[in-house]
Amino acid sequence: MSQKYSLKDLILYFLKLGYAGFGGPVALVGYMHRDLVEKRQWISEEEYKNGLALAQLAPGPLAAQLGIYLGFVHYGVLGATLVGVAFVLPSFLMVVLLGMAYQRFGGLPWMQAVFYGVGAAVIGIIAVSSYKLTQKSIGKFSLQSLKTNWLLWSFFVVACAVTSITKEENAGLFVMAGLVYMLVKAPPTSLSKTTNSVLLLQAGFWEYDASLLWKIALFFGEAGAFVFGSGLAIVPFLHAGVVQQYGWLTEQQFVDAVAVAMITPGPVVITVGFIGYLINGFWGATVAALATFLPCYLLTVLPAPYFQKIAQNKSIKAFVDGITAAVVGALVGAVCVIGLRSVVDIPTALLALASAFVLIYSKKIKEPHIILIAAFIGILVKMYV
Repeated sequence: MSQKYSLKDLILYFLKLGYAGFGGPVALVGYMHRDLVEKRQWISEEEYKNGLALAQLAPGPLAAQLGIYLGFVHYGVLGATLVGVAFVLPSFLMVVLLGMAYQRFGGLPWMQAVFYGVGAAVIGIIAVSSYKLTQKSIGKFSLQSLKTNWLLWSFFVVACAVTSITKEENAGLFVMAGLVYMLVKAPPTSLSKTTNSVLLLQAGFWEYDASLLWKIALFFGEAGAFVFGSGLAIVPFLHAGVVQQYGWLTEQQFVDAVAVAMITPGPVVITVGFIGYLINGFWGATVAALATFLPCYLLTVLPAPYFQKIAQNKSIKAFVDGITAAVVGALVGAVCVIGLRSVVDIPTALLALASAFVLIYSKKIKEPHIILIAAFIGILVKMYV
């Protein structure tokens, strides 16, 4: 069957989206629909909806997973692979370059001043994103929603409380929430058919501290396997690991890493490249990115040919709904933990509140604009006030 576009056309489109697509996962998904379905008509509405459903159903960053699926639609595994690389590569290179600059100049007063303002703004941005993600994943904050989805709200509250109190993310809690909701909402007819396994094939690269690269691969591979729906859902998992468990980054470095993800285009999850660079240089960044996106890639390409059957499975849908509610709750808990450590005085508190206010009430001002303004304010406050 001849297509309206070549594989080269599709790769060039996603390459451009990777270096110029700002606004986070929801915006990127919207761009794909506008450009590929409505304007160019390369992808049918049904193909797009199937890809979006798979991206929401399986673990993996939403925008990247949808892009990989759209590459698979007409050009199979080769299309999925090349589209995935084209989409992720530009932002990966950007965060590595920013990581180099951060390591070189991070101790200078002007760089500290920049991230003083940016870190506070990021808290406001994540808070608003968490609010929107909660409404999209569970429901609006209303009495009717609480009555209808009381079990999902219970998972949300418990995960939020556990993350806030322990300052760690509990992956076991996510799985438990998924299993409980599946058994209550849509118990499978055959439990033996409902399995969920992730194969991570990663090894130490070259002679560059192979043992540390192996730890990075395992940790970020696990992180990639628990990102449901939005790239920001990975924040609490990363925070618990790189700050609390391994001590690879300080609290401030982690907040700065999230900020870098906000000011660069492409998938938000690419912050793992920046984090990996701070941990172990270029190969740390490469392994962290590969390990994070490998589950996303496999869990898109492998079920894609059979997805119509999978999409109709109510038990799997219920399992994912339960996990998503707990993950979003953990994200809100992580915002509380990080916020208490990043909002340290009146200026940072005002910046966080102003960032949230602008995002809620203004559609013209986007996250990168807020980050740049916050950086300028940070310099003014720290160096001149």
